[in-house]
Amino acid sequence: MLTVYNCIVNEHDLRLVALAALICAISSFSAVKLLHHVGQSRNGNRLAWLMISATATGFGIWATHFIAMLAFSPGIPNAYNVELSALSLAAAVFLTAAGMWVATLRGGIDYYLVGGALLGAGIASMHFVGMAAFEVQGRIVWDQLLVAISLLGGITLAALSLLVVLRRPSTLATLGGAVLLTLAICTLHFVAMAAVSIIPDSSVEISESTIEPLSQAFAVAAASLVILILSGIALSIDLRFRRQKIEAERMHGLANAAVEGLIVCDGARIVSANNSIATLTGQPVETLNAMQLSNLFGERTASNLPEFGEQAQEAELKSRDGESIPVELIARSIDYCGKPHTVVAVRDIRERKTAEQEILRLAHFDPLTGLANRRNFSGRLDAEIAAMKLSGKGDYLALLLLDLDRFKEVNDLFGHGAGDAMLQTVARCVSSVLRSGQMLARLGGDEFAIIAPNLSDPLAAGRIADDVLAAMREENRRSIGGGLVSTSIGIALYPRDADDQTALISHADTALYRAKAEGKDTYRYFEASMGAEARDKRVMEHELRQAIARDEFYLVYQPQKEISGGKMLGFEALIRWQHPERGEVSPAMFIPVAEDSGVIVQIGEWVLATACQEAASWKNPLSVAVNVSAVQLHNPHFSRKVHEVLVHTGLAPGRLELEITETALVKDMPRALATLRKIKALGVRVAMDDFGTGYSSLSNLRAFPFDKIKIDGSFIKSVDTNGQVAAIVRAVLGLGRGLGLPVLAEGVETLGELKFLDDEDCQIGQGYYLGKPGPIEMFSELTGVSVTAPGQTATASRKARVAVLQPIVLRSV
Repeated sequence: MLTVYNCIVNEHDLRLVALAALICAISSFSAVKLLHHVGQSRNGNRLAWLMISATATGFGIWATHFIAMLAFSPGIPNAYNVELSALSLAAAVFLTAAGMWVATLRGGIDYYLVGGALLGAGIASMHFVGMAAFEVQGRIVWDQLLVAISLLGGITLAALSLLVVLRRPSTLATLGGAVLLTLAICTLHFVAMAAVSIIPDSSVEISESTIEPLSQAFAVAAASLVILILSGIALSIDLRFRRQKIEAERMHGLANAAVEGLIVCDGARIVSANNSIATLTGQPVETLNAMQLSNLFGERTASNLPEFGEQAQEAELKSRDGESIPVELIARSIDYCGKPHTVVAVRDIRERKTAEQEILRLAHFDPLTGLANRRNFSGRLDAEIAAMKLSGKGDYLALLLLDLDRFKEVNDLFGHGAGDAMLQTVARCVSSVLRSGQMLARLGGDEFAIIAPNLSDPLAAGRIADDVLAAMREENRRSIGGGLVSTSIGIALYPRDADDQTALISHADTALYRAKAEGKDTYRYFEASMGAEARDKRVMEHELRQAIARDEFYLVYQPQKEISGGKMLGFEALIRWQHPERGEVSPAMFIPVAEDSGVIVQIGEWVLATACQEAASWKNPLSVAVNVSAVQLHNPHFSRKVHEVLVHTGLAPGRLELEITETALVKDMPRALATLRKIKALGVRVAMDDFGTGYSSLSNLRAFPFDKIKIDGSFIKSVDTNGQVAAIVRAVLGLGRGLGLPVLAEGVETLGELKFLDDEDCQIGQGYYLGKPGPIEMFSELTGVSVTAPGQTATASRKARVAVLQPIVLRSV
């Protein structure tokens, strides 16, 4: 150590030694700075940065050596060999490049140490080749121990310097690495110089190819200038790189805060990607940053990206596992690190696509059964009709409409869950018998439809219907407690029955109603006569809706009397329709049409209001009975309507009697009884009409306290001559007495019938024998209202005459 000290202090110019140390420090700092860029560069950039870094470091080592050599004063003539001096510089640059390349090839301590050792070997090679270029008039003797120490120290420090710089990059590591590299160069040089002993020998001649130390000084100065220039370049590059890195990190931090994927592209090359796009693709961010845009979206999308403009475009993103992910891309131009780049926002639209598919499915398919819905059915039927028109073949298209039998009973008895299960069962059964190209759709509720195109003959539609009915009967046979799943089917054929969708559906619907009317669990083809009946029914529905406004309805009244004394108790109000063209239309004809179409609600309200208005004008407080249909009874606002009529007309509630048939009760017993209780609470009386012809008569009487029982006229006819009928009537009269309910016998037409009823203590009678139905003016003596004077309208008189002369059906309607 003392030898090295004496060498530096006694044999060197300390000013030049200090300059050499400064040049060494600058080159070392420059080397470690540029080394970072070598490690972070890829492909061609890596080679360029490697050459810049190796050149700066190699020139620094070379300049340090020769400045230190200029500081050395052997005291005898000396010079430098040009070729060997150049070779020493080349060795320094080449081995430095090799060391940096190995150290930055991949991460790992072994690579860092090996690369650093190669760099140390470059320092040693440069020094000893440079010493070989040093010619002096004497002999040079080496101390082998100090040579070994210089090699070991220089190579070790160089290896440690790269390990410190590259293992955990930081400012402190950069400074530490620069210091270690400086020490490596200086240690190797001055320890090796201490190993040199020069013995003057005048016989040794300096070759002519050498250059003077002064000339060498100029070369060193040039090398130093190169070092300074490269160091300045390295510093400016590093500063710019730092700014870019800070900007990139800031933008990357902002990008990672975005839920959507973000990609920054330089042309077609991805330079930055956020975590969201990495998660979406399954690729690490580092991998994405080295990829081309076409690797993610395909060549076509990548090339068209600049043309997207402000509009979002849909594309397919290729994930790491090969899955194609539907995405939406929005491209914008930005300034990134001082250069124009393109930022691409990538939005995952898988959920949106799934939702769109679900919406599309719900728009065209029934959610309960999975069958095509009415919209889908309508489009398919139009398409099939159009296709058959174009083909010109003589085939048929069959439309089969299905309506489940007793479906409401299933809902009422077992609940809507059981009803839904039945609909699913029907969908499965019917689908199982259909062939390819045939379509089953659910139109709503318990209505289904089958489209069967390209049938060779009309009978083929019947075979489809037979298969459907057979499948459902088999389902009933297999099911526990079965027998509920059945359907009625109506069939219409294109082009035989209709040439467009609307007419075809209408005709199939007409055939369906015929099938239901003729026993259910069967099918019927459409026939022209059905169409005529259906048209007549629709015309009558339309006319019924206009009849009230046109004042075509009027009421007639039939007396109700005590049988024993003949006392007048009240009237039953009966509706009549005087049609301007049809004439007098029987209630038996228009009442069912009114009930099916729902017009019965308006007609019933008119009857109730008119009868109450009339009864309120009578001086004698006789009662008035009004029939109520099932549709009216199940209207949730019916009881309120009755109350409004009573308030408006001023009729005492006790004078109004509403007649309810058993059939109306059975349709929805809980609702019907709830409505009747509200009516009873108003003080209105309720009579059970047509007793004995409905269902569960006794249970109905027990469920609700009626005010009166009316025996149907079919039991009164020939009651005095038919023993079986007489027994039934006696039983009903006994039931009435037991329950404390008055019994009214309808249809009393003969004296014998009246006498039988009187003998059996029947309280009240109604029929032709006791009084025919007629306008209220006919009963003015009973009501206490004088007959209308000459001011009576012609219309009222006409109605009165018609009512008296026109035959009336015996059964009250």
